[in-house]
Amino acid sequence: MRYYKDLHILLEAAQGTGYPIVIVGAGPLEQELRQQALALGLDHAHFVGRLGEEDKVALLQLCTAILFPSHLRSEAFGISLLEGAMYGKPMISSEIGTGTSYINIDIETGLVVPPSDPLAFREAMRALWENPDRAKAMGICALQRYEQLFTAERMGQEMAKLYREVLQQHRFQAKSGQ
Repeated sequence: MRYYKDLHILLEAAQGTGYPIVIVGAGPLEQELRQQALALGLDHAHFVGRLGEEDKVALLQLCTAILFPSHLRSEAFGISLLEGAMYGKPMISSEIGTGTSYINIDIETGLVVPPSDPLAFREAMRALWENPDRAKAMGICALQRYEQLFTAERMGQEMAKLYREVLQQHRFQAKSGQ
């Protein structure tokens, strides 16, 4: 729970919705976020702290979507998004111009909203909550994208391909005297 996660925006977005929100993790802003949730009357927001792998997997299997409001480029990739995709979950994330936008493709694998915009985030949550078939279709696309691009085997193949290309370029430059 760090400043660039923008969890306070998620809490603002959840106000008045009743959607069950589970916040996983811990960090320096935890107490502040808990107080904000109380002040907003979010009895449907649950802070569960750090979880073991078994509990995390259970949450990923049972959740409706992955909510990822990070708003700064400090969030370079978004492993939580990737974990959601691995379990076929639609995602909601903010457009921050990092790897998060490579994982979550707007309208395809989930919804992408402007950063630090609680109204847009709330609307995205509503869109998935009230359209379970659409959410399921996006989750299926998220899983397919994960399998195409992000499995350990696929990433290993791509890394080996990149190394071969760099070596080939290096050999070409060495032969041509460049």
